[in-house]
Amino acid sequence: MTVVPEGSALKKALCWASEARRDHPGMGLLALVDEAGMRFNLSPNESDALLRTLSTEEKKPT
Repeated sequence: MTVVPEGSALKKALCWASEARRDHPGMGLLALVDEAGMRFNLSPNESDALLRTLSTEEKKPT
């Protein structure tokens, strides 16, 4: 059994989500978080943190 450090899945999910947003700009934020949750087996708290992080990034001026 491999022990994954706490937060590792969330970090991987955040990297994946950032790339997915670039590759699929029409994908909704909630769909993106749901997909990341399934891909990386995120807990509900980790999914909420991902959603907060991505929505904060979305509001940043470019």
